[in-house]
Amino acid sequence: MALALGTIGCAQTNSPSGPALANLNQAKEPAAVTPPANTQANTHRIPTALEQSIIAWRRDIHQHPELGNREFRTAGLVEQHLTALGMQVHTGIAHTGVVGLLTGGKPGPVIALRADMDALPVKEQTGLPFASTATAEYRGEQVPVMHACGHDMHVAMLMGAAEYLAKHRNDIHGTVMFIFQPAEEGAPPGEEGGAELMLKEGLFDIAKPDAIFGIHVGSNSPAGHVGYKSGPAMASSDRFQITVEGVQTHGSRPWGGADPIVAAASIVNNAQTIVSRQLNLTEAPAVLSFGIIQGGMRNNIIPDQVYLEGTLRNFDMGLRATMFEKLTQVAEHTAAAHNTKATVTINEGYPVTINNPELMARMLPTTERVVGSDKLTPAGLGTAAEDFSFYALEVPGKYVFLGGAHPGQDPSTAAGNHSPFFNPHESTLRVGTELFINWVFDFGAQATQP
Repeated sequence: MALALGTIGCAQTNSPSGPALANLNQAKEPAAVTPPANTQANTHRIPTALEQSIIAWRRDIHQHPELGNREFRTAGLVEQHLTALGMQVHTGIAHTGVVGLLTGGKPGPVIALRADMDALPVKEQTGLPFASTATAEYRGEQVPVMHACGHDMHVAMLMGAAEYLAKHRNDIHGTVMFIFQPAEEGAPPGEEGGAELMLKEGLFDIAKPDAIFGIHVGSNSPAGHVGYKSGPAMASSDRFQITVEGVQTHGSRPWGGADPIVAAASIVNNAQTIVSRQLNLTEAPAVLSFGIIQGGMRNNIIPDQVYLEGTLRNFDMGLRATMFEKLTQVAEHTAAAHNTKATVTINEGYPVTINNPELMARMLPTTERVVGSDKLTPAGLGTAAEDFSFYALEVPGKYVFLGGAHPGQDPSTAAGNHSPFFNPHESTLRVGTELFINWVFDFGAQATQP
């Protein structure tokens, strides 16, 4: 889950269209859906032995985390596992991505399941017996590395689902596509990566899914609980950079130059009016935040340049494009009013993550059957970003949030994603695995019904 990261490559800027994006701005949850003939009796549950394997895989991956585009060991484990299950396996997509294809015994759709593999430059402080002590190079420095966002659990759950589905392939309608993706947290500087690069390198040329499913583990709800939202669910994430150029002068003679510090301060203030005064927030929320201001070396020298950097978050692709335009306009004109010049660069990151309303409604009974109605909760908008969004712009997508707070723990006090103390309860591994499995069986069966 990209919180402050997630600014790789160039995302789409045009307003999206097509069946995968129907009802883009639909804010309501799907209406109550009458469950199909499926009952608790034919809900697929994994055996205890497989659950123990999933836990062991998770602990192994957790102890050996790898940063984006460097998931060599993890990709090797996944490739070996999928090959042993008799799948057609593709490797090296977007550097370290692995894709397995499982052909079911009955005709039907192509169903994609996705897990992200990369870790974060975080020093683990959980105290777990399988805690990471790994280090790696990041931005030219050796840094500690940790699975602080649950991707180790995502990989283990999808490996478990692959094993179960391979053993029951004769009962599957269609083809299952297992996508193990690198660099969800963002590629290293100067590199491309993640979902966008997988698509660019022909992921959906291998097989074009009729639907794609994803899960993200967090600690803001109890273990085994699922949060879901139809339509826009997670924000776009874009990084902007503004360079303000003035004319250097002595601090005692400000009239002798053009002050980029005062101009930059005005840009910071004026940019806030983009969200508060220039966007129709009844359509979707938006966030514009500055995170870096750099300029000057001495107290009595007005410098010739100031650098600003920040993030843009939005839930509507049209408003997103408007924010780009307005920020450039405000920065340039404000700078000009101070006899300075502003150069604006917007690094487009992850688009809005959109849950296809029809798919969400169609699979809601399955999700409820797996976790129980008391553990299924509508979720609000999330201002974090996810590059699952790229897949969901291409095909209908369903992305849910799986709780991991320990029994008896107040989720509001649990360490969140990207924390060095992040430690979801392992009972959630079974739930996530069973969600993947039952989505495959139910979506495939329903797609073949007249």
